[in-house]
Amino acid sequence: MTAEWSPTSWRTKPIRQVPEYPDAARVAEVEGTLRSFPPLVFAGEALRLRAELAQVAAGKAFLLQGGDCAESFAEFSPNNIRDTFKVLLQMAVVLTFGAACPVVKVGRMAGQFAKPRSSPTEVIDGVELPSYRGDMVNGMDFTPQDRVPDPDRLLRVYNQSAATLNLLRAFAQGGFANLEEIHRWTLDFVADSPEGEKFEQVANRIDECLAFMRACGISPDNVQQLRETEFYTSHETLLLGYDETLTRRDTITDDKGWFNTAAHMVWIGDRTRQPDGAHVEYFRGIRNPIGLKCGPSLEPDELIRLIDILNPSNDPGRLTLIARFGSDQVREGLPKLIRAVEREGRSVVWSCDPMHGNTIKSSTGYKTRPFDRIIGEVRGFFEVHEVEGTYAGGVHFEMTGQDVTECIGGAREVTEHALADRYHTHCDPRLNASQSLELAFQVAELLRHRRNGAALGLKQAS
Repeated sequence: MTAEWSPTSWRTKPIRQVPEYPDAARVAEVEGTLRSFPPLVFAGEALRLRAELAQVAAGKAFLLQGGDCAESFAEFSPNNIRDTFKVLLQMAVVLTFGAACPVVKVGRMAGQFAKPRSSPTEVIDGVELPSYRGDMVNGMDFTPQDRVPDPDRLLRVYNQSAATLNLLRAFAQGGFANLEEIHRWTLDFVADSPEGEKFEQVANRIDECLAFMRACGISPDNVQQLRETEFYTSHETLLLGYDETLTRRDTITDDKGWFNTAAHMVWIGDRTRQPDGAHVEYFRGIRNPIGLKCGPSLEPDELIRLIDILNPSNDPGRLTLIARFGSDQVREGLPKLIRAVEREGRSVVWSCDPMHGNTIKSSTGYKTRPFDRIIGEVRGFFEVHEVEGTYAGGVHFEMTGQDVTECIGGAREVTEHALADRYHTHCDPRLNASQSLELAFQVAELLRHRRNGAALGLKQAS
């Protein structure tokens, strides 16, 4: 890392996707307050995630990253946090069965409050106001008062993130994630669905395995991994001023670098990945594992340039490339990026975001995402990696544990006319719990196919 980097050096670079606060003095005051607050996560946790992602990069683990499109103040409740955590646990178990390898669990939680927008303003009925940029910035209601960027919201984001992290740690390490409690993870409205029934079959198989292991003297009582789980948090870093205040030098581990202590992992979005921009400048100096969204507009040469900046030492687990092409472009656009990375010998985690490239407007006026396009992009992602001889290392979903109707399709088919029933998102449409679990089973089949193919190859070679 070059000597001239500092947590504030991004302020000398051009920046995109930032709000225009009317009161700069209040912004500085809030940022000063945040600098005095304790870290939300610790360097050792971020380094542990980085080590686990290095296993993903080596083809020995799989990444599951999921959670809200944009967390909100209105939907903040322990029940919503618990239900999303439940669904992620279920998905992880299903994927573990398919991959027969560890699944690294990372939530889009406890910090995912800001969203990039294609335009700084929007017009409704001839009235033009600033775009809604997430609860971190302004309010969703289309009024002049709500749409004014308010720096005091940053303090509320910190407090809600701290409370969310506290609850997630309790769930992950306090017995809720115990595999002997697996039957309690299914939400009531999912229990009678085909996905719920399939999960019960998996749970029953796990019960049988646990009974056998207990008879052999191995149980959650004496094996920590059976009663607890590692769960990490992540968010897209858009408001660099907020993340800068929580960028701290580690004083506990042997790694004395700078860490973003607002989340274990942070990523750069498709709209803010300019090599000479403020976001890339900030990211190159932090020691967290980081992500980079890769879409159709990213050329191979620019990707390699970004990798040179963000991971100059080529450290495994440092950089996750999150592909978001759309189901109609993934087979054409992804191979050239993979080939460039392979040609240059770079170590990365390849993950698939099948949400952002598959957004459409329904005939009823709602923004939505068809389930068949979502799974279509995941299948294309796996197919491309199989052809290229590389490792499809993860998936990245926008989902919720609530029974929402925001994405159309799935086994319990959500129609365009049903979108209005429970369309609660504050930004982009999310998979509901049933759709999330259905998708996990389909990804598990892809992982099982890959595992069986590898086993067959080894058998033939011997």
